[in-house]
Amino acid sequence: MNRSLCIVAMAIVTGCMSSPQSAVVTTTPSAVSRDSSRLLVPAGYGSLKQEDVAIRVGRRGLQVQAIPLDETIIRVLSPDSYRALREQLASRKASFDSLARRTGLNGFSVWMVRFHSLEQGETPFSPMEFIVTSVGRDFRPIEVFPLTPGFGQQRLRQRDVQTALYAFDPQVDVNQPLTVTYETTRNSDWPLILSRIERERVLVRSRAGVK
Repeated sequence: MNRSLCIVAMAIVTGCMSSPQSAVVTTTPSAVSRDSSRLLVPAGYGSLKQEDVAIRVGRRGLQVQAIPLDETIIRVLSPDSYRALREQLASRKASFDSLARRTGLNGFSVWMVRFHSLEQGETPFSPMEFIVTSVGRDFRPIEVFPLTPGFGQQRLRQRDVQTALYAFDPQVDVNQPLTVTYETTRNSDWPLILSRIERERVLVRSRAGVK
């Protein structure tokens, strides 16, 4: 994927959430540039929950849930879910700006990753062992920005949840089949999730009166 076509607008733009021009753009992959009318639907008309677009990996009593925060994905979510994810991005805007200056990258593929313990006692987790395989390459996170206190301790109590925003190379294309791996466990369900997202895009266009 051409990196120059992958743009992250880290500035949080205020305005009507139902207007595509005013919504936060986290990552614009090359696929969007090729056919933005098909992938980038109006915001504020979705009905899916975060769980509907999350990809999960389980390992030894640990559940890992990941959601790409690409606008082409999160605009199919319900207004409350969409707004909540935008706010998470806004909370780390300065960190992403700093990372862009340090790396020289024009933008990032940003994901929200949650680690959830299902076992009694303490469960360790390894934040950097979450890998996305896209366009024939394995991508490790460039940087991880914690959203919850205690994330850096890398240990979970039973039913504890720790969350962070992950910055990946902008070549990660979330509108194409991909897989995620945590340690040695892999999940390849993303094509099925993309089908669900595409169905919702059709419904969103109908609700918004957009052909």
